[in-house]
Formats: sequence, structure tokens, C-alpha cells
Amino acid sequence: MVAVIGWDIGGAHLKAARIESGEGGSGEVVAARQAPAPLWLGLARLETAIAAMRRELGPAERHAVTMTGELADIFPDRGAGVRAIAALITAALAPAPVMFYAGRAGFVAAAAGHEGAIASANWHASASLAARAHPAALFADCGSTTTDLIPILAGGVAARGETDGERLATGELVYTGLTRSFVMALAERVPFDGVWTPLAAEHFATSADLYRILGELDEADDQLPAADGREKTVAASIARLARMLGRDAGAASREAWRDLAAFLAEAQLRRIHDAALLVLSRCPLPAAAPVITAGVGEALTRRLAARLGRGCQPLFADRAAAAHAPAAAVGLLLSQMEE
Repeated sequence: MVAVIGWDIGGAHLKAARIESGEGGSGEVVAARQAPAPLWLGLARLETAIAAMRRELGPAERHAVTMTGELADIFPDRGAGVRAIAALITAALAPAPVMFYAGRAGFVAAAAGHEGAIASANWHASASLAARAHPAALFADCGSTTTDLIPILAGGVAARGETDGERLATGELVYTGLTRSFVMALAERVPFDGVWTPLAAEHFATSADLYRILGELDEADDQLPAADGREKTVAASIARLARMLGRDAGAASREAWRDLAAFLAEAQLRRIHDAALLVLSRCPLPAAAPVITAGVGEALTRRLAARLGRGCQPLFADRAAAAHAPAAAVGLLLSQMEE
């Protein structure tokens, strides 16, 4: 049995997936994990998370790494972030060899000289894996913070953008996700108590609060503190949402706050839908091409598929692998490359 561990190092979370392959067999995801690792609080948080994850997942012959954490504001620029993260994880996983995913260039053994290709390439790993099974599709991965919308044509990744900046401009990257999106970024105003009410431009509540109020949140997917640092209950989420309107929770019924949460969840889905329509306007897909879903926000991308009138298929049947898709994908790609 040969083991590869795939690592996805984000700005807020560390994700890892263990891939095992028997002699002559294809790799299989046998475990996938996520841990909070807020890089804005320093690299020590990441180092601690890697050590704990390594103990939990066990040893491996090789490691495959992808990242988005280089965008964290503790680094002066993205290149410096890539180099710092690469140096840390290489040392943490020694003596096992570490390979870095560099998008269209594939895997490289060292980050130096490949910083631009390694930076935020995790979407390409997942989309490349999806393209091996689906020659034409829209790959949609909704994570805690962002959503990737990647067209697949002729069995290949047909994205126009490469960098985060390019992908934001093309609709292939939408900065909205299941748990970490600021509510103030979802809408400028909301219908409440019969009038349109502007939202406060304050970090009082997140999208996790919305889905908790709606009863649609798996608490295991919300690993970082709430916006106010208080408990994660429906009542506390309503109190946080009420502050967005300059009110207290007692100012309205629980049903009214639920309706407001539903409006904001709909506004978030509309943003994703609009971006998907932009992507598809450039890269029309056959009517039979499905939406391939992944991420902790897979429920949102299933709704997107319904709005687009397309079939829907998960990238991974196992929810843990789906929730940590880039880590599982980069591990599988390296495992398959070595067969």
C-alpha cells in the first residue's frame, strides 16, 4: 500500500486528504480532515495545524501541496507568501518528499521560480480531476470563503483566468462562501418591517449565521469564531444579524429574522448564479453538460445547477472528500501520476 497526502493550505483553514493505492490500483481517498489555521494570526498557527494533522493522518511516502494562503496580509506580496508557506511545510513534512501543484505546469519539486503558478492554484487541481471524468461540465466548488466556477470543455480545463485577479474579473472566482462571507457584502439593503433598510458596513455577522438560522449549517463546517466571539446558537446568530440593521433581536419575531436570513441567502446565490451566467456566456456548454459540485457549500451549487437547468453530479461521493476537494484532488493527481 502506497500513501500520498494532499494538502490545501488556505488563509483560514488547513485541509488534508490521505490517498492510498494498492499495487496496480488507482488511488482512493481514505480520510479527509480540516483544521482552523488563520494565517493572519501568524505562521505558528499553520505549523501547529500541520503537526496535528500529520499525527492524525499518519505517515506517507509523498505529499502534494496546493495553497491559497499566500494572499494573507502577513506577507508583503503573494510570492513571499508562497515561499514562506512552502518552506514551512517542507520542513514540517521532512524527510518525505513534497511536490507543489503549479496549475497548468503540473507538479514541481521546489517553489522558487514557480511562485506565480503555485499561488492560488487549488481550483485548477480540482477542475483537472473533474475533467478526467467529465469532458464537458461546469465545475462549481463552494467553500467556506469563495466559490470557483470553472468550465470544462473537450476533457480539459477551459478557464480564462489564471491569477485570482483575472479570475475575479471573469466570474470564475466569486468571493462568497458558506461560512466566512461578511453579511454586509451580500446586499446593500434588505426588506424588513415593510421598508428597504440599508445594512451596516460592519463585520457584525457572517454567512454561517444565515445558514444556522435557516437550519442548513453543519456546525463542523464552521470552525472559526463567530464575528462577535460569542456562542454559535440560533439565538446568538439572530442577535448578530439584528445588529446589521442597527437593531436588537427582540425588535422582531424569530420568523421575521428567518425571512431576512432567507433573503440574504438568496442574494448570495444570485451572486453565484450571475457569475455562472457570465462564465457560460463566454464558454457555452452542451445542454447535457452537468454541474460538478464540491465544497462545504455543495448545497448552494446544487441549487445553482437547478437554476441553470442542468444535471448535477458530485465530484466525490464521500462528503468529507467533497468538503476538502482541492486537498483530495491534488493528492489523487500526484498518486495517479506515479502509477
